[in-house]
Amino acid sequence: MTAGTIDSGTQTPTVLMESPSIEGEHSPYSFPTQKLKRRQTQPGKTPLVLVACGSFSPITFLHLRMFEMASDFVRFNTDFEVCAGYLSPVSDAYKKVGLAPGYHRVNMCSRAVEQSSWLMVDPYETVNCDEKGVPQYVPTAKVLRHFDHEINTVLGGIEGADGQMRKARIALLAGADLVMSMGEPGLWAPKDLDTILGSYGAFIIERSGTDIDEALASLRQYEHNIWVIGQVIQNDISSTKVRLFLKKDLSVRYLIPDPVVEV
Repeated sequence: MTAGTIDSGTQTPTVLMESPSIEGEHSPYSFPTQKLKRRQTQPGKTPLVLVACGSFSPITFLHLRMFEMASDFVRFNTDFEVCAGYLSPVSDAYKKVGLAPGYHRVNMCSRAVEQSSWLMVDPYETVNCDEKGVPQYVPTAKVLRHFDHEINTVLGGIEGADGQMRKARIALLAGADLVMSMGEPGLWAPKDLDTILGSYGAFIIERSGTDIDEALASLRQYEHNIWVIGQVIQNDISSTKVRLFLKKDLSVRYLIPDPVVEV
């Protein structure tokens, strides 16, 4: 167990419990950096780190495709250079129906990104507990501040192509359903929205059957920090549908990575 920490936004004491490995063994929490590009290769670009928060119960190919779609979009349409992508599974305190234990979801995600050269899993949310060891829900705004702290404060940022250290841009990667919820009055704390969309920004993947124009209209003050990415090939795989298939003893092959099935 690590020492307690104080979140700068809420002043709530938290304890980071030990994080399980794929083999089930436990080790002290440490921020994953093994696939983080520490030096940029594209002069004049701003380093970017994409963070996807979610249940991942289980992780599907769509979750992984979201990162690839975002990477392509960033490369052709922005002045950013992607330096890493992170999956951040939610805490067990989320209490969502069908939510597998945090250690299991972390393991599934870890297996899913084993072959990726730039995707990693951060167990931070799943090991965030109170002083009695009870899992604590971690707001998305706090998660992004955590990444900002680890990459820009602890590591000192990303080395630019010119050799100068540069602050990495941390941005949320999410589906259209999330930004639609942000556009609904009362669902999100204004200060959290201002942190997520005002301070950091979001790359949003459009989904079939979803019209996000109305939601974006209500978030117009943040439009400079929201990038909408269209799906050329529509994909509506969801964790809920995968769980339904499993419940009915149906095959989920080619819906989720094979290593995830084996966990």
